[in-house]
Amino acid sequence: VQLQASGGGLVQAGGSLRLSCLASGFTFSSYDMGWFRQAPAQERESVATITWNGGSIWYEDSVKGRFTISRDNAENTVYLLMNSLKPEDTAAYYCAARRRFITGEYDFWGQGTLVTVSS
Repeated sequence: VQLQASGGGLVQAGGSLRLSCLASGFTFSSYDMGWFRQAPAQERESVATITWNGGSIWYEDSVKGRFTISRDNAENTVYLLMNSLKPEDTAAYYCAARRRFITGEYDFWGQGTLVTVSS
């Protein structure tokens, strides 16, 4: 099982980035997906989630209207489009997978991609 996150980088405040997470080794279309982030000295937090078929999406309040999660089951990829980035969005971003219809902890985690937003 592998989740390969990419697309992070350094961007100025107000800019945009699109993160991608390529999944392999499991049946991607049977898993809900989530993006999480962890800033230095802070706990990991959930940013956005999408169900296995894209039918339900959730966003953390601070990113609503700025971030968009999407998925392409044919490409085994989940995306996070981040617009109007703020310095407080600076963090390592992780994708994760959880079997559909199951709540609780996620089953698989990616290695993270670093997003740095300069003011």
